[in-house]
Amino acid sequence: MTLRVVVADDQALVRTGFRMIIDARDDLEVVGEACDGQEAVRLARELAPDVVLMDVRMPVVDGIEATRRIAASGSGARVLVLTTWDVDAHVVAALRAGASGFLLKDMRPGELVDAIRVTARGDALLAPAVLSRVLDRFLRTTPDLAPPPSLADVSVREREVLTLIGQALSNAEIADRLCLSEATVKNHVTAVLRKLGLRDRVQAVVAAYDHGLVRPHSP
Repeated sequence: MTLRVVVADDQALVRTGFRMIIDARDDLEVVGEACDGQEAVRLARELAPDVVLMDVRMPVVDGIEATRRIAASGSGARVLVLTTWDVDAHVVAALRAGASGFLLKDMRPGELVDAIRVTARGDALLAPAVLSRVLDRFLRTTPDLAPPPSLADVSVREREVLTLIGQALSNAEIADRLCLSEATVKNHVTAVLRKLGLRDRVQAVVAAYDHGLVRPHSP
C-alpha cells in the first residue's frame, strides 16, 4: 500500500526537497503541497492523506492551528510537525493540538522516510522518554490551548495504565508493574485512547501530564 503524504511549508524549495525524497520511495507518494496552514487543512480534507508534514511557522493559518483543525475534523491524517529546534515550545503546543510527533528540519532523508512510515502506522514517533523530557521543560510554561479530555468514563484500571504511559513505560513494562498480560494492557490502552478521543500514545502522554497524573521529574 502506498502512503499518501501532504507537505505543508511556506518555502517552495523545502516542499520540493521533501517531494523528491518522498516520491523516490515506492511506498510513499506526495499527493499535495500547501504553502500555508489553511491550505493544509483543505488538502487534508479533500485528499485524505495518511500523513501531513506540517511546518509550524506559516502565513494565514500557522501549523499549530492547522493541526488543531485537522484533528478536530475527524480526519484520519496524522500530523508530523517540522521544527528547527528540538526543544521548541511550539512543539508542545502542536502535540497538544493533535500532532503525532515532530521532526527537525535538518534530518537525514532516511530519517524523514522512516518517520512517515512510523507515524502512518499509528506508532509514537517520539520515544515516550524523549517526549517526557520535552514536556518536563515546557508543559508548565505553555498556556493551555484547550481543556484536557474528561476522565469521567475512564475506569480506575485504565487511569493506572494512562499514568504509566505518561511515565514512559512500554506495554510490557506496564504489564509487569500491574501483573497483567500484555494483551490485557493493549486492550486497556486502546480503551483509553478511544474514551479520551486520542489518536496515539503520544497524545496519551500529553493527556497524562495535562491531568496531573504525571508531574515533571516524577519517577
